[in-house]
Amino acid sequence: MKNKTLKSFLLLAATFALSIVFFTLQSFRSENKSVLDNTISDFSLKNVDEKTISLSDYKNAKGFIIVFTCNHCPFAKLYSQRFNDLNTKYSSLGVPLLAINSMDTAMYEDESFINMKNKSTTEIFNFPYLCDNMQTVGKNFGADHTPHAYVIWKENNKWKIKYSGAIDDNGEEPKKATPYVANAVTELLENKQVSMPVTVSVGCKIFFRK
Repeated sequence: MKNKTLKSFLLLAATFALSIVFFTLQSFRSENKSVLDNTISDFSLKNVDEKTISLSDYKNAKGFIIVFTCNHCPFAKLYSQRFNDLNTKYSSLGVPLLAINSMDTAMYEDESFINMKNKSTTEIFNFPYLCDNMQTVGKNFGADHTPHAYVIWKENNKWKIKYSGAIDDNGEEPKKATPYVANAVTELLENKQVSMPVTVSVGCKIFFRK
């Protein structure tokens, strides 16, 4: 009888542990929904310099690297320098980087606008860091984790999603990473189709208010 009770307890404990692991994995991996070629409407969001920025402000842009990121996510923190590097490399070629914070500030105090300003200053961002406090832009893109990157491209005066997913495949060792976003932008600049248009973003989940 004791053995049966022990076995039942161990089975229950194992089931609970597996449930926790599954929930954790789901929280840190995107659902990988296909949004390719979806049209993105222009938007206006407040930058950390208090100015409002829209896609239409960039008259000569061929496309944009749009990155949904935040202040508190450990995985997103690994990418600040890579964001700077991407903007440095591609903004002069007509593909600037815009970072957007769509996290719920009621759920995460670290995501306040003042903390966004401090992060931008401390980490010397060379790109806009925009506050999506109503979460409308995040929902429009279908972003679900931080960092979640998109490459959008101008086609017939409309912005189309051409890439969705991770920045690269190695958060801790950038020199060993496959640069998904950089490859996508380079291919688009060469008038090629993106060879790997969808990857899985990993990071902290963006919880959207109803």
